[in-house]
Amino acid sequence: MSNMAASMARACRYVIRHGYSIPTTVCLTLLRRFHQSSPVCNGLLHGLNKRGILKDSFPEDAAHDRLPALLQSGAQTVYCGFDPTADSLHVGNLLALIGLLHFRNAGHHVVAVLGGATAQIGDPSGKTTERERLSPDAVKANTRSIRESIHRIFTNHELNFHDGSKTLGTVTVLDNLSWYKDWNVVRFLSEAGRHFRMGTMLSRHSVQSRLRSGDGMSLTEFTYQVFQAYDFYHVNQIYGCKIQLGGTDQLGNLMSGHDFIHKVSGEEVYGLTIPLVTSSVGDKLGKTAGNAVWLNRDKTSPFELYQFYLRQPDASVECYLKLFTFLPLAEVERLMEQQREDPAKRLAHKRLAAEVTKLVHGKEGLESAKRCTNTLYHSSVQALEEMSDLELQELFREAPFHELLLEPGTTVIDACRRVSAIPEGPKGYRMISEGAVWLNHKRADKPEQVLIPKIHVLANGLTLLRVGKKNFYIIKWLGL
Repeated sequence: MSNMAASMARACRYVIRHGYSIPTTVCLTLLRRFHQSSPVCNGLLHGLNKRGILKDSFPEDAAHDRLPALLQSGAQTVYCGFDPTADSLHVGNLLALIGLLHFRNAGHHVVAVLGGATAQIGDPSGKTTERERLSPDAVKANTRSIRESIHRIFTNHELNFHDGSKTLGTVTVLDNLSWYKDWNVVRFLSEAGRHFRMGTMLSRHSVQSRLRSGDGMSLTEFTYQVFQAYDFYHVNQIYGCKIQLGGTDQLGNLMSGHDFIHKVSGEEVYGLTIPLVTSSVGDKLGKTAGNAVWLNRDKTSPFELYQFYLRQPDASVECYLKLFTFLPLAEVERLMEQQREDPAKRLAHKRLAAEVTKLVHGKEGLESAKRCTNTLYHSSVQALEEMSDLELQELFREAPFHELLLEPGTTVIDACRRVSAIPEGPKGYRMISEGAVWLNHKRADKPEQVLIPKIHVLANGLTLLRVGKKNFYIIKWLGL
């Protein structure tokens, strides 16, 4: 396609984005022809675009013309940053990791930069108020936890999703505190700060939205884009990295990094954005939004992660299969066709939940999620008997956990009273007699019934006691 046509296509993107009046069919035709003839339609980038993992690129013209050729010329290094503002990443971050995994699977090297320094500053992107300040010790602990989580997910991908026919790229996890800890503020501003222009920094959307808010913006947050830009420069200089991944809310920071590197070294680098994951009502899935689904087991169990994806609306499941799994697109289409033929089986939802849980928690985590599902929703005594103490506590997070000595002659009413599950006196006795008490999914309506092994006390020494519909108690019997 001619340079003039490409320029017209870029103009059309600007026109459509800003709402100016021009025949829409003309713009769409030019855009379609440009993308069909562009090198981006070949190879890895084309596949990521078809899956919906890539949203925008920067600089747009160079990314469409030169980035595909760069990726095809040999193994490149791609980086993405994660600020350890909590002790776990969440599903909103998972898509960025999956983006890195796709690049690694294609033979490119990937770098995850943990913001041990920048987490103490706070990214204003997408925030209406300033983050609460974290202590250095808290950031250090968060960094250690997230590093372990990233390594776990990359290991699970290699074990469960890599067929061995391709050579995987390397994985490097860095902490940006390692290159800031020896800087002092005067030297940093003297060497790096002089390359940034106030007008450009003030024009960023993340800055503008905060300046218009009632709380405004602190100098600390305002400098965040300087530090993220320098991160890109550091990884570029040390690891030869020319590509940065980030959420769409990070586009301004990606642009700052591109501009800084271009001014200092003249090197061409690129930014690629991935879409932000939103809930069914359009809210961003992140810890700030208060609806986070975490990637660490101690915060969100494999069962809870599995159920999160299993419960996605029908309208989202095809999109999520493309985004969050490594299934070939043809297989996704087959799954969706099977789902349309028999929606009640929810085959697509189950496959989505299984694939993501296996990526995040491994095969053992997926089996744990299935055991918990069978126990809770299918009243499976066999699944209950196979569950560990940890799984039961994860499944019934609010349920009291008691360790009791199983004395000879212990009855149903004895067990209930020892964990304070029923009131003292005649009322508690009546509750059992009237069928309000269940042991291991079976109604126990005889208060004086002695507990029977393998029925009331399972082989793993556990009893799941339920009073009414929602009041659970977990008993671990000792002395068996």
